This record gives sequence, C-alpha cells and structure tokens, in this order.
Amino acid sequence: MSLKQYETVFILTPVLSDSQMKDAAQKFKQVLVDNGAKIVNEESWGLRKLAYPIQKKNTGFYHLVEFEAAPSVINTLETEYRRDERIMRFLTTALDKHAVAYNIKRRKGEFKKSEKVEEKA
Repeated sequence: MSLKQYETVFILTPVLSDSQMKDAAQKFKQVLVDNGAKIVNEESWGLRKLAYPIQKKNTGFYHLVEFEAAPSVINTLETEYRRDERIMRFLTTALDKHAVAYNIKRRKGEFKKSEKVEEKA
C-alpha cells in the first residue's frame, strides 16, 4: 500500500481543562501512530470562536495534525472521532502535491508579512 499525505483538523469542546485538551489530542495522535501513520506536523490553534454555535457552544479548541498514512487508516481515525464525546467537529483531507508544497512553505514561515514595507519608486 502506498502512503498518502493527509491533514485532519478537529474541534474539541471548550469545557475541557488544558490538560484534558492535550490528552485528547495525544489520544488521536496515538491512534494514527498505532495504525502505522507518520506524523509530519502538529499544531494546536487554541481556543477559537466558532462560525456558528455547535451543541450550544460558541468556542472550541482547534487542533491540526498532518500525517502520512495508508488510506485504510482514515476510517479508523474517524471512527474514533465519532466515538469521543469531546470532539465537536472534525475534517480529514487528502493532500495533493500542491497542498503538500504549500504546507511546507507555511511551516517555514514564508507567508508571514515582512516588517519592511517596500516603497514604490
């Protein structure tokens, strides 16, 4: 089986403590590793406002994980998401070569605005 690159974003309920949030994120990373996935990048975006209320909540803890895995791993991961009451929403996306290149540049910080403002001549 060939490995593909994926990214998954999940939103945890805001009623969790900081340690509970980290434990939940670690649980899903462990599900990936146990099924042979290689974690490429992980980011915790923290508590953010939701675009619309979910389960009568207006905020949630966002977490992103980029990984390489066989396509069969996705079903296992998403089943775990559905079973966990701490997960409010999740989205897993397969990345094409352009998205992989974009993510590499984003991790290096190439898209951050420079502090120098170019003057027009």
